[in-house]
Amino acid sequence: MRDAGVTYEVVRHPHSFTSAQAAEAAHIPGDRLAKTIMLEDEQGYVGAVVPSTHHLRLSKLWSQTGRHLVLAKESELRTVFPDCEVGAIPAVCTAYGIQTLMDESLTTVPDVYFEAGDHEELVHLGTDQFMRLMEQAEKGHFSHRSSGGEKR
Repeated sequence: MRDAGVTYEVVRHPHSFTSAQAAEAAHIPGDRLAKTIMLEDEQGYVGAVVPSTHHLRLSKLWSQTGRHLVLAKESELRTVFPDCEVGAIPAVCTAYGIQTLMDESLTTVPDVYFEAGDHEELVHLGTDQFMRLMEQAEKGHFSHRSSGGEKR
């Protein structure tokens, strides 16, 4: 991120197991926490980045990409993201050579947080800085606000 000239800060929080818990532990609104959902098909992996308060709509992604993507197995992702803990994949999947799709609802918040690769730190940056990092990501509308709890 430094190479990209992006200004950010790292926010530490108590250990969490889910993005909803991370938002609560860091005392931030869940719609500002971008979670990454890893998907796959025969062509490879895709990272879908949505607010932690949202559900992913696979049918919309299938229409947008023309690919029949399914949830990736977390155990297989250790080799793709060797410096990250399972379940704490940063939103900037393009830095790992992974195609990334970003829900456009993240463009409407004043700032964005995302996992820093572990379950105790978040990266915090302004939306303009986040968009610089995500400029290679394909944008679209493929999530909707959940009615409660954290689900994919």
